[in-house]
Amino acid sequence: MTTITIDLTEEEVKILNKRGKKNYLQLKQQVEDIVRRSCINFKKSASSPKASCDDALVDIFSRQTRGRKRKG
Repeated sequence: MTTITIDLTEEEVKILNKRGKKNYLQLKQQVEDIVRRSCINFKKSASSPKASCDDALVDIFSRQTRGRKRKG
């Protein structure tokens, strides 16, 4: 097991505690859950092939249409 230390502001801790209460988790467990889910989602996105384009500038400025749809 590896230990990582991060600095959080009071506002960030308050948000994480509020989110943890909804999930019935303590602060440490909530942070671990967020990191674990992030790693799982990264594995999924890293394995999908990236669309390539002949022109590098088009590739840089093209919008990706993957992921969640925006609310509203």
